[in-house]
Amino acid sequence: MNRNHTMSNKGIYDVRQLLVNRIAKWTLNMEQVVLPIPGMEFHKYTSPTVPVNALHEPSICLVVQGAKRVQLNEAEYVYDANHYLLTSVNLPIIASIIEASPEVPFFGITWTLDLRVAAQLIADSDLPPQRITKTESGVGLGAVTPELLDIYIRVLDMLDTPEDIPILAPLIHKELLYRLLVGDQGDKLRQITQAESHSQQISKAIDWLLAHYNESVKMEKLAASVGMSKSTFNHHFRLVTAMSPLQFQKWMRLHEARKLMLSEHQDAASAALMVGYESPSQFSREYSRQFGAPPKQDIQRLRQMDS
Repeated sequence: MNRNHTMSNKGIYDVRQLLVNRIAKWTLNMEQVVLPIPGMEFHKYTSPTVPVNALHEPSICLVVQGAKRVQLNEAEYVYDANHYLLTSVNLPIIASIIEASPEVPFFGITWTLDLRVAAQLIADSDLPPQRITKTESGVGLGAVTPELLDIYIRVLDMLDTPEDIPILAPLIHKELLYRLLVGDQGDKLRQITQAESHSQQISKAIDWLLAHYNESVKMEKLAASVGMSKSTFNHHFRLVTAMSPLQFQKWMRLHEARKLMLSEHQDAASAALMVGYESPSQFSREYSRQFGAPPKQDIQRLRQMDS
């Protein structure tokens, strides 16, 4: 049976309803479910949520029902069933569900992207030329198309035949990357996978900062390590991430400290030293600016929310 023909008859609304039913079946009373399909998660919320800080991997986020807001520094992205969110690098974001209710829950699917496969696909394919050459932000909104929904229907069909996943899931993931590359947000992926492009150089620097967030680093050396001058590095880093390299490092340190206090019961002074702060008082000030409360008060609030 030709799935595209079936989709044209049923309509996009009916296809989305199939996805809603699939997510509802797997999530039940859970907000997040990691699927046996590599890199894929379901999300369900029955009410709007408070903004939450998170490190967002390169991925496509599809809203099947409801709406979500993502903030990257001062930039804001609101998306719903008609638009997907694409991130091409690891980015520190603030996310919140803005449309959800017990009667009409928020349903979403996050699918992590393997950019190495995207790079190989570009190398092996005769794709249309890149439309934009200037460095772009690492996040953007794209239009949901019938072709994209068809991919999701087919990959989620494999939840009923898990023996197919190891063989077919990589093929469908490759098809997803192709659709994204030729879609309205494709240039973001092309820039990140293009050898020695400014975007790829920034991506390498981000990966280094993620791995060495607790170390002292001279930005001149980091810029030189990816083949850029300090001024060029700072400029393109801001274009991709909407923040400076030092702001990015600070964000990582504060979030890792928060996890240490919350999950490993470290006190604020110990957590500050473990993530690279030399001054506990500076750590407390910057923590309060980031999370809206001093470390002890913030951790107590988080534990009360989980209890």
